[in-house]
Amino acid sequence: MRIRLAAMAMAISALATTPADARDTDELVIGMTQFPSTFHPSIDAMMAKSYVLAMTRRPFTTYDPDWKLICMLCTELPSIENGLAVPEKTPDGKQGIAVTYTIQPEATWGDGVPVTTRDVQFTWEVGRHPRSGIENMELYRTIQKIDVRDDKTFTMHFDKLTFDYAGINDFLLLPAHIEETPFHADPENYRNRTAFDTDTTNDGLYFGPYVVAEVVPGSHIVLEPNPGWWGKTPEFKRIIVRVIENTAAMEANLLSGAIDMVAGELGLSLDQAIAFEKRHGRQFQVIYKPGLIYEHVDMRLDNPILADIRVRKALVHAIDRESINRQLFDGKQPVALSFVNPLDWVHSTDIPTYAYDPKAAIRLLNDAGWRKTLGGVRHDDAGNPLTLDIITTAGNRSRELIEQALQSQWKSVGIDVRIRNQPARVMFSESLSQRKFQGLAMYAWISSPENVPRTTQHSAFVPGENNNFAGQNYPGYAIPEVDDLLERIEVELDREKRRGMWQRLQHLYAENLPVIPLYFRSDAFVLPLWLRGVEPTGHQYPTSLWVENWHAEP
Repeated sequence: MRIRLAAMAMAISALATTPADARDTDELVIGMTQFPSTFHPSIDAMMAKSYVLAMTRRPFTTYDPDWKLICMLCTELPSIENGLAVPEKTPDGKQGIAVTYTIQPEATWGDGVPVTTRDVQFTWEVGRHPRSGIENMELYRTIQKIDVRDDKTFTMHFDKLTFDYAGINDFLLLPAHIEETPFHADPENYRNRTAFDTDTTNDGLYFGPYVVAEVVPGSHIVLEPNPGWWGKTPEFKRIIVRVIENTAAMEANLLSGAIDMVAGELGLSLDQAIAFEKRHGRQFQVIYKPGLIYEHVDMRLDNPILADIRVRKALVHAIDRESINRQLFDGKQPVALSFVNPLDWVHSTDIPTYAYDPKAAIRLLNDAGWRKTLGGVRHDDAGNPLTLDIITTAGNRSRELIEQALQSQWKSVGIDVRIRNQPARVMFSESLSQRKFQGLAMYAWISSPENVPRTTQHSAFVPGENNNFAGQNYPGYAIPEVDDLLERIEVELDREKRRGMWQRLQHLYAENLPVIPLYFRSDAFVLPLWLRGVEPTGHQYPTSLWVENWHAEP
């Protein structure tokens, strides 16, 4: 078998040298490791979905590759200086702001229906409904009302004046002419009836450079140009996003020519990319982009074992994160001490830290009552074993290697951790979104600059029956001071005062340990030599938002 694989690898390598002018550069095939759990833009936070939808839709505002806030669907970014943002008092006397946007005049849905303020009002209605299942419900709640000036211009009245008042990046427009019927028929079950999943290839769902032309669940998604697209004409006549959940198989598909490129946001792990470049660097472009990508392990805080802060601290002290970084990533992925990346200006170093210290871990476990050791596993006085499950995205070689390292290091101090990995679509749509995981869950959050972590840390955003599983606070982190800080950071316009609040927020996070911080990730983009225009962003808004700039050069 090894000889046959080696021979196949030589043949594959030869295929990869096909010159650009001999290839069909009207078509681009992208490899990605996850399949979206839903195509609805505001249900289930998942980069696989964001990456695909970024080619078919446009947000009103977003951060560009230089980390600057820009307009995409709107015509001009509002500001107090240009008069499109006007501070005002809310009906209850609080400080709010009215912000006016104008939709791109030529913007239409893929079926030819104009994108209008009717869509804006409907999107707000869905987002505000307490049972709709929308992830970022807080954004819609803070919009008290929307005044429609005409079909393209509207004013949003926010109940607070925030430092980032101009950005409505997550106000993700829905087509009223398609989605009104399933939503109004049954708002509580809307997340299961949306046309984005029942009729995904309906052109009327999209208003970007491409529309979704074909979907084969778990396999691939085909995109074709949107004839109603108002912007720059995209070069590729067909884009195929092929899902290859196993990252080792991803490399083989790349070398065989079955895919042209790997989505940096969801592709080869850094260690694979480094090794790949050493072997095949002359045949591909390999771009490394450090970014606001936080790999971590959520801990379910209502698990009786993990409810004890001493156990959580012991879990961190027992793992050698620096060694994992050196051995797996050549030292290129710095250990995370909290959720804020050192690249972000609000990063703080004045926080509790947990160095690799197995002796400290053992002391903490003893203090927590896990004193007896039977068969290498600690037990409490009642005879219960110190056993936890951990899940991550199955097939991701880098995460699976990290899991194994963590499992081994935890075992050395008597903690029995069992690996129960799942396909990404199951993990994100059920285990996390519905809080079905029982112990530990390893994955990444990708954020934007100075992104207030309300939906991941505020107690109001713990998914449950009460909010129809909206929110992303999967550990169940609930600290009154944290809630208060999140509220105050948003409305503090003074940069230096915000800095102090951010420092306190990070200190509490490190002190309370709702998650185990692992490292800040660098993404590796593996591109064909003939592809130009792909510009990694380093934040949560993916490269594919600028897909119309991608083009082939001989």
